[in-house]
Amino acid sequence: MTYLIGIDVGTTGTKTLLIDQQGTVLASVTAEYPMYTPRPQWAEQDPEDWWEATVKTIRQVLARSRIDPAEIAGIGLTGQMHGMVMLDGQGKVLRRCIMWNDQRTAAQCEWIMNTIGRERFLELTSNPALPGFTAPKIIWTRENEPEVYARAAKVLLPKDYIRYRLTGAYATEVSDASGTVLLNVTQRKWSQEVLRDLAIPASWLPECYESTEVTGRITAEVAEQTGLPVGLPVVGGAGDQAASAVGTGIVEPGLVSVTMGTSGVVFAYTDTPTRDYDGRLHTFCHAVPGKWHVMGVTLSAGGSFRWLRDTLGLAEKSVAELSGVDAYEILTAEAANAPAGCEGLIFLPYLTGERTPYPDANARGTFFGLTLRHDKRHLVRAVMEGVAYSLRDSIELLRDLGIPIQQVRATGGGARSMLWRQILADVFGTELVTVNVTEGTAYGAALLAGVGTEVYGSVPEACSTTIRIVDRIDPVPESQAAYNEYYPVYRSLYRSLKPAFDAVAAVG
Repeated sequence: MTYLIGIDVGTTGTKTLLIDQQGTVLASVTAEYPMYTPRPQWAEQDPEDWWEATVKTIRQVLARSRIDPAEIAGIGLTGQMHGMVMLDGQGKVLRRCIMWNDQRTAAQCEWIMNTIGRERFLELTSNPALPGFTAPKIIWTRENEPEVYARAAKVLLPKDYIRYRLTGAYATEVSDASGTVLLNVTQRKWSQEVLRDLAIPASWLPECYESTEVTGRITAEVAEQTGLPVGLPVVGGAGDQAASAVGTGIVEPGLVSVTMGTSGVVFAYTDTPTRDYDGRLHTFCHAVPGKWHVMGVTLSAGGSFRWLRDTLGLAEKSVAELSGVDAYEILTAEAANAPAGCEGLIFLPYLTGERTPYPDANARGTFFGLTLRHDKRHLVRAVMEGVAYSLRDSIELLRDLGIPIQQVRATGGGARSMLWRQILADVFGTELVTVNVTEGTAYGAALLAGVGTEVYGSVPEACSTTIRIVDRIDPVPESQAAYNEYYPVYRSLYRSLKPAFDAVAAVG
């Protein structure tokens, strides 16, 4: 029997899973770690926490599956995108990773766009410089932590730091590299012009591969720590969204995924690089060699629901501890008793700023339309609907670009909620399907490992072998009509509140 491993270096924890070549998950283990917020709108993690979680979950997966490690064909890596891991000449981490949801670099983004010129920068990288991306974080470190910057020798993305620890290789792949805004996305290689103009040494960047290429092999030291075989191939893998797309079969035209994790992502496959010249959508390299994808991001999707649970759902959390029923399920059951549209209560899910269609670090979460009629069930449902409205913004942009939407596939933790899936179908006005794979990101990384080690002939073949539709939800006409009435109101709120957002940010 042949087995494959996928490792996902996520925002809340690292997941390792093992599948056989038919795609059956034999073991899956997650180890959590903290996120640090030293200032408002900042987010950091310690890469050593990722490594400890990786070693721990690999060992537990091997123990639980009871397979012969010699039968593992390869490992695929994925993880949170855009994070900056800065290393010195000995490969030691110089500071905590500045994460994808960190918003400190607005001034550096403006400097980058002015230095290179907006049109030229979009031509070279296919994306604007945004606070979540990697390049502005490098510039921020140069300006604010010169003693750290002076010692720097390498910059890696989160999953690629784990690759370095597993194999000793400094490597990345095109899908994750796209989110640094240092890659020429059309040419699928580092942009020497951008590096030159930003005065970032090219030697700091790792070699860039396609997602299915072998990038390194497990070292003897790591084999002793984890129980993996020495020399086991580690393939390029993918950024979390491209890996999730592979894990849900978004590898051909007409297929769109909606991923409901901490962030929410709308992801569409394209055969050619399709660019939004207003910079509202991202155009990145796909994990499918020679292909691309277009992506819109809501920074706080599941994160908004988690915030609500932790602030307004303390009673539900207490009940959950006593009953063994998840607090999210209790809150969702309450939300099901509120009508579609929440009688005019609208939530803007901008708890950590926003990405699509408003690249605005100053945007803030907002409840609008509160009246004496509203209670907790309305608040909960409004959060779910507000996230859906935000994701619809990306769906509408895809339609504006002429990208076909023949089927929308839902994945991620939020997609486990039947109510939230129905809300998404009603707000989008499309059929929503789910597939048999519930661990799409790590699963996609494992499939990429299978392609890279010739277990499968191609990424589409890997997906067709392992993925199938298990559920379909159609829009409810009455709910769809209600959301079509409220969506323009939702759209108007950001424009109306933008001056207030900026004023609040200026105060501190």
